[in-house]
Amino acid sequence: MGKSITYEEFAENLNTKFHASVDGGNADGAIVVALDLAEVSELKLSPKQEQFSVVFRGPRDRFLGQGMRSLEHDKIGQAELFLVPVREDAEGYYYEAVFNRFRK
Repeated sequence: MGKSITYEEFAENLNTKFHASVDGGNADGAIVVALDLAEVSELKLSPKQEQFSVVFRGPRDRFLGQGMRSLEHDKIGQAELFLVPVREDAEGYYYEAVFNRFRK
């Protein structure tokens, strides 16, 4: 399992590429799809929780269904995120990951 990406890491890497492994394709059974980090919401903090969401834009020619995705980023490294398709437009399909974490 990958690391837990912080809000700050997402915010610092807005408009950069993540690479998602999806089933099917090459010999090891995975296809790699480039996803652009298109949006990072405002961080909401309470004494016990932090909440935010991120939206990735994927290509028009490859729809990724809802589910766990292994993502890789050049600076951040590898992480597992649950992505949900939320919309589409002429630029591609959009996928959201929502974070609701306990604070230390």
